[in-house]
Amino acid sequence: MYRLMVADVDSPSYFVATAAAKLGFFAQEGIDVEFEAVYGAKYGPERLRDGTLHFLGGPAYVATRAFPAWKGAKLLCALSQYSYWFMAVRADLDIKRGDLNAVKGLRIACSPTFPEMGLRYMLAEAGIDPARDNIGIVASPTAPGQEHLKGRDGVVAIEQGVADGYWGNGMRVAIGESLGVAKLHLDLRRGDGPPGARWYNFAALTTTEQFVREHPQVAAAAIRAIVKTQRALRTNPGLATEAAKDLFPREEASLIAGLIERDAPFYDATISVEAVDGLNKFAMANGLITDPIPYDTLVAAEFRDLWSRE
Repeated sequence: MYRLMVADVDSPSYFVATAAAKLGFFAQEGIDVEFEAVYGAKYGPERLRDGTLHFLGGPAYVATRAFPAWKGAKLLCALSQYSYWFMAVRADLDIKRGDLNAVKGLRIACSPTFPEMGLRYMLAEAGIDPARDNIGIVASPTAPGQEHLKGRDGVVAIEQGVADGYWGNGMRVAIGESLGVAKLHLDLRRGDGPPGARWYNFAALTTTEQFVREHPQVAAAAIRAIVKTQRALRTNPGLATEAAKDLFPREEASLIAGLIERDAPFYDATISVEAVDGLNKFAMANGLITDPIPYDTLVAAEFRDLWSRE
């Protein structure tokens, strides 16, 4: 039995890994995978390091918390392409989509550590200083009973009056839009934000060097399962509803297929040199590494022939 978790269960960009388990694509490849429906960002990297977890779906940089400079960790494939961070703002604000200067004077809620790091980096790249420009970055409260699902965090922050906007994944924005509470302001993947913002990050399936060395056939099978899942979701986004039915509250389950259809063009397992260059730049700027990590050190490139979309 191999164990899988994702950093954020309802992130559409990580959902490919979830669906691979829930829709039986891992099983089709002959590997028995148990999906742990928990908030994997909390302790997933440490579980990976300790050997009690075998696959972690999440930000490509997430393993650096337990594997300094990724030493001992390997990226098997991409779950989706490009930075998948979004900013939503209160629906009643007269703000033009994509106007970075419009965030000045606002309170933005986000999860701590890595998401906040990404937000602060994006602002810095845009020449915006939170202290100088009166931007409050506040902790994002979680709805009671949803500690493993963070989809309503941004909405709760606005409803409680602690924030004017929020930074997070696509599900959080979709919930805010569906309730009429928030509207999309920035979508880095689709070109919003400072130049090059889409290269800050990407969603990846991470394992360890030891696992690749000791179980190469299983690692290869996991990649094939991801590629098949990406293809299936691109062809039939409605499959996402089936995968989510036992995991998500009704509200989120009703939205996931639409989000998967929207993001399906980005479901590609390829890890490009450009993606690793962008990741290295982001990681160095934020103190996660001191020197760029060579592509073949970071990526399990021996499996690249398995990444093909077709």
